[in-house]
Amino acid sequence: MKKILVANRGEIAIRVMRTAKQMGIKTVAVYSEVDRSAPHVKYAGEAVCIGHAASNESYLRGDKIIEVAKALNVDGIHPGYGFLSENAEFAELCEANGIIFIGPRSKAIKMMGDKLAAKEAVKDYKIPMVPGIDHAITDPKEAIEVAKMIGFPILIKAAAGGGGKGMRIVENEKDIESQMKRAISEAKSAFGDGSVFIEKYVTSPRHIEIQIMADMHGNYLHFFERECSIQRRHQKVIEEAPSSILTPQLRDKMGQAAINVARSCNYIGAGTVEFLMDADHNFYFLEMNTRLQVEHPVTEWVTGVDLVELQIKVARGEELTIKQNDLKINGHAIELRVYAEDPMNDFLPSVGNLEEYKLPKGEHVRVDNGFEEGMDIPIYYDPMLSKLITYGKTRSEAIEWMIYAIDNYKVKGVRTTLPFGRFVCKHEAFRSGNFDTHFVKNYYSPNIVEEASEIEAELAAKLALMQYLEDQKQLRLPN
Repeated sequence: MKKILVANRGEIAIRVMRTAKQMGIKTVAVYSEVDRSAPHVKYAGEAVCIGHAASNESYLRGDKIIEVAKALNVDGIHPGYGFLSENAEFAELCEANGIIFIGPRSKAIKMMGDKLAAKEAVKDYKIPMVPGIDHAITDPKEAIEVAKMIGFPILIKAAAGGGGKGMRIVENEKDIESQMKRAISEAKSAFGDGSVFIEKYVTSPRHIEIQIMADMHGNYLHFFERECSIQRRHQKVIEEAPSSILTPQLRDKMGQAAINVARSCNYIGAGTVEFLMDADHNFYFLEMNTRLQVEHPVTEWVTGVDLVELQIKVARGEELTIKQNDLKINGHAIELRVYAEDPMNDFLPSVGNLEEYKLPKGEHVRVDNGFEEGMDIPIYYDPMLSKLITYGKTRSEAIEWMIYAIDNYKVKGVRTTLPFGRFVCKHEAFRSGNFDTHFVKNYYSPNIVEEASEIEAELAAKLALMQYLEDQKQLRLPN
């Protein structure tokens, strides 16, 4: 594999290209008209415009991307995450044109992309499942019967869904019909498929996922867990590795379960198996993401493994040389997704110009970034600016480095999730490890953040005044 096209944009495009260049592989960027001057375009060896700003006219144009790849004699395409990364038709299109898709086979993408099909696939491996039904449902009367059988609260979920879309928590019988209609409508709009199913809603859940890698020679590895319970709108904002609540025995058990999920679909490449964990530390299979995850850097930091490098090696047919016993957890890493969102206004997107944009630095700090000072934030794509990752020998040290990094990350012109990240890292529930996916609902409010900021500003002003008065005293002292 001598040349790779990265079918993505922003920080993940640069992240993939960085490893490719280290491996001596040439890189090709694709970009929309609005991204013409974006950092990923400048970073690549070659770059080609593939369409207008809207993603369905550019980054989702699989046919156009293949056309560019063939014209530039590309050997492989890395899809990053989002866009075409879990699109089975695009994987098939690559295969049909003799281009290596740096990801799993299309069959595995299809199987794991449908939550009901995924549940069916893993049945033989006796992997714990949340109580519920294993088929799509449209009749509210049937839904009521299922709810009575498994008990309220229940969760109505889109079969083809993800990212919290097509998902409704229902606490009582009278709301089932209206919430089903909403879930079906949202699923149809978001995924073109209105199929929904029902599960028991796990109260006080933790969201824990296992990173896996598999080659074409029957070797499977897990790279331990990531804790992803700090979320807003069912979407992750802060992730860490390892989790503060897993014992070595539970870690091994979940790791083996994740490998069995991968075996169930003859998986190849990097993937993530997601689990819910209840208050009693029982875990349940949730879904498998058939791609590289946004939060992969925390795993890389605590294991010392470049997951993108392994992806590329596996895609070109190499056998994994690492054995499970070779892998160890060293230290602790935390990631904050820096979104152009306003945490003071329900995390709504914040568009504008990056009047000031300066990144924090340090040996304990990593920033996977996709923007530069002076750039506008496009309204067409996910509003993530970067991923801020910090490392420490202990969890407490990683948290302190995150606070340091947030304080030294300078952004003007748009609102970001940086103040939210600081709030989380300072909060006792997070610091103690005693939290779940309801952290935002239970503890966060814009007023608390504003009050804390005002108190800190007042304290800083008093300290500055005290220092000024002390300096004046020194200046007035006689020689």
